[in-house]
Amino acid sequence: MSLSRENLKMMRKLSIVAAGMFAFGYALIPIYKTICEVTGINILALGERDIPGAKATMPANTQVDTSRTITVEFDANARGPWSFQPAQRSVKVHPGEMTTVMYEFQNTQDRRMSAQAIPSYAPHQASPYFNKLECFCFNQYTLEPGEKKSWPVVFVIDPKLSKDVATITLSYTFFEVGSKTPPAPGSTSAALPAVVVTPVSTGVGV
Repeated sequence: MSLSRENLKMMRKLSIVAAGMFAFGYALIPIYKTICEVTGINILALGERDIPGAKATMPANTQVDTSRTITVEFDANARGPWSFQPAQRSVKVHPGEMTTVMYEFQNTQDRRMSAQAIPSYAPHQASPYFNKLECFCFNQYTLEPGEKKSWPVVFVIDPKLSKDVATITLSYTFFEVGSKTPPAPGSTSAALPAVVVTPVSTGVGV
């Protein structure tokens, strides 16, 4: 009989210890969250909190010079019977800002043709600072009769460009591959027509 009483007491003690351990483990969850939020150990817990003004405090892209605005004008010259033009005539950009502009082309001939574009810049001093990340002028293209294409020009103007330059003109001359390569737009290096000099007779015998 005494053995049964001892076993009963032991069971009660074990039950109390088990209940205490369960309560302690359950209490650890809010304690852990409080400690993590105060100390910042749990980065995920802090990141999930809705912090007012968090987006406003994100650092801006320092590569873009928002204090300056440059007007970029687009020009297109077609050396042949086809249609070639920019989708828009000009844009205003900040130095360091990536910009995309589309050019539209159509082969209006009744035959297949291959063509390529030659770019130029005005003023000429802007050329080293006009960085094209993607441009149709990098490749030659073959178009079927009546085929239309739209090609992008993705560019960034280097913030180191002189502040005296407020407007840049990007010109393209589109010519058929296999024909005589034209000079770049605005170039003065075009070949001059040959001049034939005819001797004038003076009537004096030699």
